Amino acid sequence: MTKMLTFNHSAIPFVFLSLFFFLSLTITSEAAPTYSSAACTNDTTFKPTVIFKPNSTFQSNLNLLLSSLSSNATVRDFYTTTIGSNTPDIVNGLFLCRGDVTAAACHDCVSAASKEILRRCPDQTESIIWYDECMLRYSDQSFNNIIPSTNLQSSQAIANSDRDRFNQVLSTMFEKLATEAANSQSDKKFATASEKFSSSQTFYGLMQCTPVLSAFECNTCLRSAIAGLPSCCDGKLGARALLPGCNIRYEMHPFYNTTVPAVPPRSAGKISVSVIVAIVVPIVVSVVLFIIGYLFIRKRASKNYNAILENSVGFDSTTIESLQFEFGKIEVATNRFSDNNKIGEGGFGAVYKGILSNGQEVAVKRLSASSLQGTMEFRNEAVLVAKLQHKNLVGLLGFCFQGQEKVLVYDYVPNKSLDCFLFDPEKQRELDWSRRYKIIGGIARGLLYLHEDSRLRIIHRDLKASNVLLDANMNPKISDFGMARIFNFDQTQANTRRIVGTYGYMAPEYAMHGHYSVKSDVFSFGVLVLEIISGKRNTSFYQSHRGDDLLSYTWKHWRDRAPLELLDPTLRNSYSRNEVIRCIHISLLCVQENPADRPTMATIALMLNSYSVTLPLPQQPASFLRGRTVTGPETLRKELDSNQSTGASFPWSVNEVTNTEVYPR
Repeated sequence: MTKMLTFNHSAIPFVFLSLFFFLSLTITSEAAPTYSSAACTNDTTFKPTVIFKPNSTFQSNLNLLLSSLSSNATVRDFYTTTIGSNTPDIVNGLFLCRGDVTAAACHDCVSAASKEILRRCPDQTESIIWYDECMLRYSDQSFNNIIPSTNLQSSQAIANSDRDRFNQVLSTMFEKLATEAANSQSDKKFATASEKFSSSQTFYGLMQCTPVLSAFECNTCLRSAIAGLPSCCDGKLGARALLPGCNIRYEMHPFYNTTVPAVPPRSAGKISVSVIVAIVVPIVVSVVLFIIGYLFIRKRASKNYNAILENSVGFDSTTIESLQFEFGKIEVATNRFSDNNKIGEGGFGAVYKGILSNGQEVAVKRLSASSLQGTMEFRNEAVLVAKLQHKNLVGLLGFCFQGQEKVLVYDYVPNKSLDCFLFDPEKQRELDWSRRYKIIGGIARGLLYLHEDSRLRIIHRDLKASNVLLDANMNPKISDFGMARIFNFDQTQANTRRIVGTYGYMAPEYAMHGHYSVKSDVFSFGVLVLEIISGKRNTSFYQSHRGDDLLSYTWKHWRDRAPLELLDPTLRNSYSRNEVIRCIHISLLCVQENPADRPTMATIALMLNSYSVTLPLPQQPASFLRGRTVTGPETLRKELDSNQSTGASFPWSVNEVTNTEVYPR
């Protein structure tokens, strides 16, 4: 016998109400966004404090901007816009949601960020805020992609016995993620990965760039973020680096969704043929015009670039032919690029020792297949170095450009690079003070030649310890001209939209605004000299000196009249007090914030060679480098405990974010 089920009509409203309540719970079940960190205009990360007045046009535009960002977060995971037309009141803004979050979670995060950024950074003309699920920023100026940056870390660390294995697994995962994110074919420059560490432990990693960045810019940003982790997070079981243009994170537990949500549909209806034609035809025409324009500009720029080289250094086809090597001979010289011949890894590829058929030892720099250095950069370095003749610059013997192979052949320098000695606890003892002082003087003379004495004015733009080679007599030779820029002699500075280089050596005006000049190299020289004196990497000072970078640490002791506290302990029994103090004084002059206050290399060379020159008092060093300090919650700041490594760097933190695209002038 079948029983009939009946409903009480008076209960129907209750059923619908219950169903509505259940659906509401389902729709709003996304977890609340998790705040990570923020940076405001009045942080040393940005610039001197600039505030807007209440009820001003800027405030009205900012409110409109934040409202626009919040409303657009319902249909997209990245959005950028500008509000205002007059320069003082223009506000640029954007948001980026993590590539794996749902549309609802993205909207919730951007809405929360729009409110929280005003609370944490009231009246500020430039601010940025990070959540686990999204990032939001606004500014009255154009955006950069690297500064400011924030590093956060877990309070737990790996056991020392597992440190090497830990770093190796992390390095493998980071390499995979950076490549996948930078070269993503979708509109999301986003990648996740996991790597097994042990039977019970797995690494989970995530990297993401803003979609407006090119593959080159994304790769540069990610490499910069990776390079900054060792100074704060060595051995930590979880860490993240947050930059405006990109972010990276790893944990020992899953923290992202395994399936990336689909892009919300734009429309459910059918589109007519006329609409399709109206959309597709203008796009096709625009693409064709863009390609034609690009090829025209590139051809004209190439001609201008060649004209500079031909008129200034006598570059011609005959010169190129005399420098060319056959690829087969290079293969024989390096035993087919055997790993046994490998002597280093540069920013653009590996370096091998080779022996030519006449018995001459050479160093062969082979650009990797995935290298971002293009034909222009390759040609730039080959022509520049071949024509530059100075005892403190590396000598180029020739090059090979065959198919996909791009190879540079240098004089072999037996002692490798300065960083191999300077930052090695054992080898640094071989660098007594007299040798270090000789190296400082040699680097200064090499830069002076580039800036003033060669037939071109050349800005190196990536001077650092790993780009200074040491010959058999420990004489320094500046190398790696892949990102050097040629100046006319009546030209004092230039701008670039591609901020590339090695974090910690870049001058603040270059890192933050793209302005570079000979004074940019002077800043890098100042940082390098302080590293030579202290025997410490600039980045290693974070954990060993309670958040100070090398510049602020030096300034503190200079101000306290104790500059010799900076000196490498291995030099304490044999050094020239006057020379050390004078070098520190010169370095502080080099790293001043205002480029106009920094001396030229000609003045520096004179200061090093003559004690009759009176040195001016230095101003406090540029403060933007302290942007690496943790600016997140107070609890995260306290996690820099005393058991952190005081000078170790991860194998995956190779200081090689020096890729660039050289623009012909």
